Parts: sequence; structure tokens; C-alpha cells
Amino acid sequence: MTQLEDARNGNITEAMHQVADAEHISPEVIRERVADGSVVIPKNIHHDFIARGVGQGLTTKINANIGTSPSHFNMEEELGKLDVAVAAGADAVMDLSTGGDLDQILTSIIAHSPVMIGTVPIYKTISRVFAENRPCEDVAEDEIFDEIAHQAEIGVDFITVHCGITRQSIKALQHSNRLMGIVSRGGSLMAEWIMKNDAENPLYASYDHLLEICRTHDVTLSLGDGLRPGTIFDAEDGAQITEMIILGQLAAQARAAGVQVMIEGPGHVPLSRIAGDMKAQKRFCGGAPYYVLGPLPTDIAAGYDHITAAIGGAIAAANGADFLCYVTPAEHLALPTTQDVREGVIASKIAAHIGDLEKGIPSAWDRDRKMSEARNRFDWKTMFEVCIDPVKARAVRHCSEDRDRDVCTMCGDMCALKTYSRAFGNEK
Repeated sequence: MTQLEDARNGNITEAMHQVADAEHISPEVIRERVADGSVVIPKNIHHDFIARGVGQGLTTKINANIGTSPSHFNMEEELGKLDVAVAAGADAVMDLSTGGDLDQILTSIIAHSPVMIGTVPIYKTISRVFAENRPCEDVAEDEIFDEIAHQAEIGVDFITVHCGITRQSIKALQHSNRLMGIVSRGGSLMAEWIMKNDAENPLYASYDHLLEICRTHDVTLSLGDGLRPGTIFDAEDGAQITEMIILGQLAAQARAAGVQVMIEGPGHVPLSRIAGDMKAQKRFCGGAPYYVLGPLPTDIAAGYDHITAAIGGAIAAANGADFLCYVTPAEHLALPTTQDVREGVIASKIAAHIGDLEKGIPSAWDRDRKMSEARNRFDWKTMFEVCIDPVKARAVRHCSEDRDRDVCTMCGDMCALKTYSRAFGNEK
């Protein structure tokens, strides 16, 4: 049985216990939330690792995308990125490889990973087709589902599938007057297939087949937002809303079939609309966990989009987003380096923690209090242990001329805490 089916049958699985331990929540509460679909535990039956949960009442999780391109592929480099992402605090990693030996890369990443692994199976299908000098529309339905089944069999924990790109949503797109059409790679490929073949999306038309594969291996569906806005000017247009409604219907169908499901979200969204966007998704999709890219509230921060995404991500997490997909400094520019991966994860961890504070997650507030108390007593060791990036914090402190004193080089003996203590008779 899947985690969802076990939960509905009143069974608390080992994975549910692991999530409960990590979140400091009762296993029965985890079971109840998995049963109603507000929490998912992406854990393929063929992949052995310590499970983590995504959803209502849990800490906001972080995903890091890695993967090759046809222009740059090195398996060892990708495994290095995986290690760096996990060390920086990523809860999941997606392999989005499109270049090199794709089977070997994915198999190696799954075997090497201590966290859940996600993919976008259509990437590999289309990469193979392009390598054979065949056009996108030449892909057969069996090729799409055979690749999904293969990835499920080797241990992929969650898959992004663009089932909401349908004839209906494409029609809405054609009437939307967008500045930028489709910016989702998988979404654009499915749209091209539909348009060139004058046929319905196989992932939508044969959705039951997809659910059967996922149920067999307990693969969590991540219903992709193929029509997410790629600019703040396209946010919440008819195309995006049409797809969101379709995804809500498909989420209900997946849960009815015993398959865990979460929903992917935008994208580029003006700051004032992020909170409403998060709440709308929860309404349309029956409270399914929300997996958000960014969102990015401005389009002009090339080279710094990890910061833009952290700003949007904090607001998104505070208003119900459950899973943040990191954005690196290389976003919109190039394939990220190992250092880009690290910076992207750290920025997203900051956003997630701010969101958790607003959600009232007790462990988040405990962590901030511990930091404040350590600062008050100049306990540098505890400060480094508690902060989100201990490596950088230690390095900055080590470079200080006052690294061995209970001051920083900015204030020195004019430290406000020391002045306060002298003034009120409690000198430190």
C-alpha cells in the first residue's frame, strides 16, 4: 500500500514515525494529515532513506535542482552538487539532467542521495527523441509512460508531470495576451506535442495509467504548473487559473486512487499578490501541499535571483506554501555551479525559516530564541551552531581583528550590550 492508503487504513508506517520524530509532532497527527492529503511523504518503496514530510503544520521544506545539460555534463560534478545541497540543508533534490548518460546519472544520484529525489520524466524522453533526430511530436504515448515506469522502478520519490497542459488550458493561453508565453520547459514540450499532433495530452487523457504506476511504487505526483507566469506581468492570468483548476480536479482524482499528490506553483508574482496566490491554490486544490518556485516578485535581479526568490519565498511560506524550490544566482543565466547551488539552498532556507516563524512552528521560534540568548551572553559557539550557515558565520568571525574578544569589530568597546550592562549594573 501507499503511505496514503496505509494512513486511511489507520496504519502508522515507519516513514510516518520518522516524519513525526523530525517534526516533533505526534505520529497519529501525521497519519491523519497524510490520510486527508494535506501532508505527503514522498518515499518510493525502492528508495531507502529517512523520510521527510511536506505539508500542513510541518516545517517548510527546500528542494535543490541539479542536473546536466547537452552543453555541460559531468556526473561527478552533479554528485558534488548533491552533497553540497544536502550539507547546506536541502530536504530534496531534483535531477533535471538532459545531457550525458541520463540513466547512469539518475541511478547514481538515487544511490548516493540521503534525501528524496524528484525528476521531470518528460525531459529524459524528449532528450532521447532529440538524440535520434526525431521531432517532439514524434514521441509515442508508450514512450512517455515507459520512462515514468522505469524511473518509478529505480526509486524516484516524486515526479513532476504537466498534466494540466490540455487543449482547454492551451485555449485559455491563446486568449490571455501574455507577454511571455510558456516558460516551463516541460510545459512547453507538452504544448508543442498537443499542437503538432492535434491531440489531447497523454498525461491527461491516460491519467489513470499514470496513477496506476505511481500507486504501484508509491511515487508522489507533483502536478506541474506548465503555465506558470514567467514575468510579473503575466501573473494570475486566465491561463494560469485555468490550469490551477484542472490541477485541483486531478489532485482529487489522485487521492481517490490512493496516490499522494502535491501541486506546483508560480513563478513570477508581484509582491502584493503572493499571499492571495498561495491561499487560492489551497482552495482550488483541496489543501494539497503547495510546491513553489520562488515566487520572484521582480524580473530585473539577474545574478541575484536567489535573493529575489527568498523575498517571495518567505511571503509564500508564511501564507501556506509547504515546499520551496530553490533559485540560484545563475537563474535565467546559466547552469548553476556548485557554489551557486550552495547559495541557492541557503537563501531558500532563510525564506523557509521566516515562513515557519509566521506559521507558528514551535521549533523555529525556539531556534531564534536560542540565538538571541547566545548573542546576549556573547556565546559565539552557540551562535555558530544555531545559525543557518555556520560555515560562513565562522569564516567571517575568524577574519575579524576582535575574533578572540567578546565584541565585534563594528562596535568594539562601544558595544551596546556592554554599555547597557554598565548602565544598569549588570556588567558583562
